Amino acid sequence: MRKAFKYRLYPTKPQVKDLERTLELCRELYNAALQERRDAYKKAGKSVGLYQQKRYLPQIREELPQYKRVHSQVLQDVIHRVDKAFQGF
Repeated sequence: MRKAFKYRLYPTKPQVKDLERTLELCRELYNAALQERRDAYKKAGKSVGLYQQKRYLPQIREELPQYKRVHSQVLQDVIHRVDKAFQGF
């Protein structure tokens, strides 16, 4: 049996802005990773793998400084969600 705990959050206005910014960056990363997989599949009939995309995360964080504000594990989880969605395809 699994237990789940739910907590209600009451973020302050600056915290709400940070959460929205993080969600926006995650959405952009998700869409970019998904588009990369679609393009690779259309061109070569093969998709880009999970670990290939995860290898580019440090480079993305270097080139786009706004991604440095998002924890690395959060970005990796976004790539995992893309991989899971694409496996269902």
